[in-house]
Amino acid sequence: MGHGELSGRESRQVAVAAATLGPWRTATAVGAVVGGAALGVDVITGHWSTDILAGPVGLGLFFFFLVGTVGGRLRGGGDRRLRRWADAHPWQSALPAAGALLVLNTVALWVLSSMGLFGALFTSLLPAGLLLVVAGVVGSVKAARRS
Repeated sequence: MGHGELSGRESRQVAVAAATLGPWRTATAVGAVVGGAALGVDVITGHWSTDILAGPVGLGLFFFFLVGTVGGRLRGGGDRRLRRWADAHPWQSALPAAGALLVLNTVALWVLSSMGLFGALFTSLLPAGLLLVVAGVVGSVKAARRS
């Protein structure tokens, strides 16, 4: 291992640490507003079922992680070393948020809807993949514009 290289374990730890740079309070507010609005639309339109909470919770989680991750990529401040690492590795720095969304959305769909575990897992792959792509592209474009 040469100078400046990280092992796989160290790289994962730095990626998780870089994920903490986002505006998570704002992300919580946005996720709550989007989830509440989606629940309100479901209640008003009469989509009454045992699954009424699954969709709004999934939307709220997606927007929570989207605002937190992309906002962390775009705003300044925080630890300069973590920010430099995240700028150099935009796709790796997006993985913790996408993984957390995959797990939390799977659990929410499994518990709050009539889906089984594997159905919930496969349904959660799309929003997690979309989050990964958006955050990775934003990080890549930011790094390309900087150089």
